[in-house]
Amino acid sequence: MKLLRWLAVAALFAQPCLSCAATLDGSQLSPLWGVPFAGILLSIALMPLLAPMFWHHHFGKVTVAWALAFLLPFAFVFGPAAASANFVHALLAEYVPFILLLTALFTVAGGIFIRGNLHGAPGLNTALLAIGAVLASFMGTTGASMLMIRPLIRANDNRKHKAHVVIFFIFVVSNAGGSLTPLGDPPLFLGFLKGVDFFWTVRHIFPETLFLIGALLAIFYAMDGWYYHRREEILPVDPTPDSKRIGFDGAANFWLLGVIVALVLLSGFWKSATVFHIQGTEVGLPGLVRDLGLIIVTLLSLKFTPSRVHQDNQFSWGPMQEVAKLFAGIFLTIIPVIAMLKAGVNGPFSAIVLAVTRPDGTPDPAMYFWASGVLSSFLDNAPTYLVFFNTAGGDPQVLMTALAPTLAAISAGSVFMGANSYIGNAPNLMVKAIAEDRGVQMPSFFGYMAWSGAILIPLFFVMTFIWFR
Repeated sequence: MKLLRWLAVAALFAQPCLSCAATLDGSQLSPLWGVPFAGILLSIALMPLLAPMFWHHHFGKVTVAWALAFLLPFAFVFGPAAASANFVHALLAEYVPFILLLTALFTVAGGIFIRGNLHGAPGLNTALLAIGAVLASFMGTTGASMLMIRPLIRANDNRKHKAHVVIFFIFVVSNAGGSLTPLGDPPLFLGFLKGVDFFWTVRHIFPETLFLIGALLAIFYAMDGWYYHRREEILPVDPTPDSKRIGFDGAANFWLLGVIVALVLLSGFWKSATVFHIQGTEVGLPGLVRDLGLIIVTLLSLKFTPSRVHQDNQFSWGPMQEVAKLFAGIFLTIIPVIAMLKAGVNGPFSAIVLAVTRPDGTPDPAMYFWASGVLSSFLDNAPTYLVFFNTAGGDPQVLMTALAPTLAAISAGSVFMGANSYIGNAPNLMVKAIAEDRGVQMPSFFGYMAWSGAILIPLFFVMTFIWFR
């Protein structure tokens, strides 16, 4: 990728430094070091709205500009060795494992085509949303969204009103459903890479997830039933002919999906003393095996999936390339932000730390829930999770035990509230684009937020008073 080549060129000017990545003192940094990180996130949030054509053709160049706006001054001030060490740490410890998992899930999901034509009655639509929610925690919100959205649209293409079906799909499948495992949503996988146990989330936010998904399915069933029984709701001619058989093409990818789950579980439970040191970054053998396995799974899926399946799914690498380029810049520019947050009240971001901290010095789960959620609504939930994970101390063992309510609030806010806007989570925009391509008239950016504000926000307030007080 062009972005990685540009960043690699910058890193070539550096010399090895075995300790710099771990010794960056955030309390000595100026808040100005956070400008490139804020700039890239604001670019992602605003430029698709204000300059969509420019962003579509030049988002990679914009990302490179912000990345170099951090890397080059950092190398000048702290030395090439420190810049190189931090670059390598961000690349090997976080970015590469993150992108390889997303790529594997995206490829495997794109190799499964659900054929046949269902008829979108309220009961069937609700069942499809529920199935998608379950799948999302095992094949990722991106994978489950790409697998389920096309058959759901086909099932409802003979109805007059169908935008609400896609909106609730984004709520349930593209966001809330991915809250139970690190496979489900990128923020949780980043937590897993930081040391959070694989099954921690399902043990600690399962009631919240069950409440949110259950409430959304109940509201959807009532709303879809109201639309369904209106006069002239069902079109006289179904655009999709009935099929005698419902089934899967490319079903072998389900086995590959099982391999992905096994690889991630293996890397979490397998403890090995074999560690490779690359410019101060430790690369463990379990993680290395996982990442190599994910590459093999991706190649096997591409090799054995019939081209007809990819054509039927309208599979392309465009969305994955965009995610890879943007996150390369995000993981690089977030380096000083994490260091400053780790400095706590002694750092330049002490106001943020104090805002989510009670007067007695303990974290306030309700504030963490809403702070991580609001930022996830308009920026990106993966870096938002990292920011507040480190604001809460960044020690996974402490966060999983003594501060478990705080970590639960960060996890829930980052995942659930990504549904508040189209730009809160990558699958949101992908689902919107697919729906519009299939003729569904989706609401505008602010029109969608009117739906999320009326339906999701009241549910989040209820969750706050029940679980995050």
